[in-house]
Amino acid sequence: MKVSVSGKNIEVTPALRDYAEKKIGKLSRHFNYLNSDSLEAQVTFHVEKGRHIVEVTIPVNDIILRGEEETQDMYSSIDLVVEKLERQIEKFKTRLTKALRRESQKESGLILEEQAEDEELKVVKVKRFAVKPMNVDEAVLQMNLLGHNFFVFTNAETDEINVVYRRKDGNYGLIVPEMM
Repeated sequence: MKVSVSGKNIEVTPALRDYAEKKIGKLSRHFNYLNSDSLEAQVTFHVEKGRHIVEVTIPVNDIILRGEEETQDMYSSIDLVVEKLERQIEKFKTRLTKALRRESQKESGLILEEQAEDEELKVVKVKRFAVKPMNVDEAVLQMNLLGHNFFVFTNAETDEINVVYRRKDGNYGLIVPEMM
């Protein structure tokens, strides 16, 4: 697995780089069906007001594994983010295994169609609302007025559907869809 390391407000020492590459590199064992050279992890270190933050993003096929952790020590943050990513990987593998098992049982006729539907995730509520054009600042203000953690809106500048959300650190994020 290729691990690219960068820092923001921190100089990435060789020891820190080696530690991150070693710990993140161990995650490649979960992807034995892929060529480990084709996997690439982006690791970003941040230091803000004494908080040591590690962000890791690993694109794998059609999914993106992402983890972020913060502690008072960068090495502890790396350990925690690796644990978080391992949990995500195990959760994904479990879902994939269940889906494959369910499909094979359907094909062999071992379970009825109704039983298969009961095991799947269900949408229990559909909410509709008017999406009006506004800029990002207006959307953040509207989100705060509503007391929500995210807000869907049409960006007046780009005429696309966007989402603003409140981050753990108290700042705001903007999700801009990208057509593939």
